[in-house]
Amino acid sequence: MELTARKEKVLGLVVEHFIATGEPVGSRFLSDLFETSISSATIRNEMSDLSLRGYLEQPYTSAGRIPSQQGYRYYIDHLMHHYEPQPAEQYRMLSGLDRNAGQPEGILEDACRMLAEMTGCAAVATTPLNERTTVRRVELIPLGEGSAMVVVLTSTGVVKNTVCRCYEKIEMGDAQLFYRIAAADFIGKRASELTRARLQTIDASLGESSLYMAPLLVSLYDLASAVNDCELIVRGQNNILRSRDYEGSAYEVAEFLGRGGQLKRILNRAADGVNVLIGRETGCRETENSSILTADYQVEGQRAGVLALVGPTRMDYARYMAQLEFMCRAVSEVLKEAGQG
Repeated sequence: MELTARKEKVLGLVVEHFIATGEPVGSRFLSDLFETSISSATIRNEMSDLSLRGYLEQPYTSAGRIPSQQGYRYYIDHLMHHYEPQPAEQYRMLSGLDRNAGQPEGILEDACRMLAEMTGCAAVATTPLNERTTVRRVELIPLGEGSAMVVVLTSTGVVKNTVCRCYEKIEMGDAQLFYRIAAADFIGKRASELTRARLQTIDASLGESSLYMAPLLVSLYDLASAVNDCELIVRGQNNILRSRDYEGSAYEVAEFLGRGGQLKRILNRAADGVNVLIGRETGCRETENSSILTADYQVEGQRAGVLALVGPTRMDYARYMAQLEFMCRAVSEVLKEAGQG
């Protein structure tokens, strides 16, 4: 429902003052902020009407007003001013990313740590994942009698490895056969195509070689399959525990972050671009008093994962959304450089 210009002015001032101070806003205070002369009684009537419509709340009798979750939503969608990260903020974010980290996980950990420090929220990232992810490279590294390390590198830069127990020492011919199978059936294939049935077909075609090759191929299959499930990186949980806005629910939110399952599903469903889920919009009881800001980063021009901020509904949305978006662009660029390297 659209509001009149004066109601929008009142709502915007209440939201911005409450974000800045955490204190309820009264009509007399607002009347001093209007450019034109409007009585506190008129503003009080506007605030009462905004409360009846669900945009404002009164925490206790005779107190001023604070924004409701509906009020925050209207503010973000219609009233919020654009914010551009300052040069000092941009430099801090860019310099905080280790361009020599090698793997995306290290770059994303840097991004989360920096965002948590700058915003006072918890910062979260999902590791690269998209339906076009392919196996780019496979390595077999003998470790000694009866063991070897299998390594998989994907098109999104993710590296997975595992130690495999073999029935006997790996000879040159075994390694050559392993690489021929990898080249024919794994490299260049989408991770989603590498099914258990495909593995069984390969194994059946090996004849006597299946006995010593099976452990290596199972390890290779497991690594390639693991690429289809993103991992969650969380930093800044202590920011939640220190926030006075959560009162008695801080530990519940911190545990929600620690479990990760529900949060991962929320992030995987997030739309492209920068988005905000406020309180009940998250669909989780634990985050009814939280907001989740999401933005996607890209690898090879395709959405690869999500960076997010989790914090109380009273947060500086304009600033944090801009910082999150800038960080996603920076991460995308660093991942692009790493892939070219």
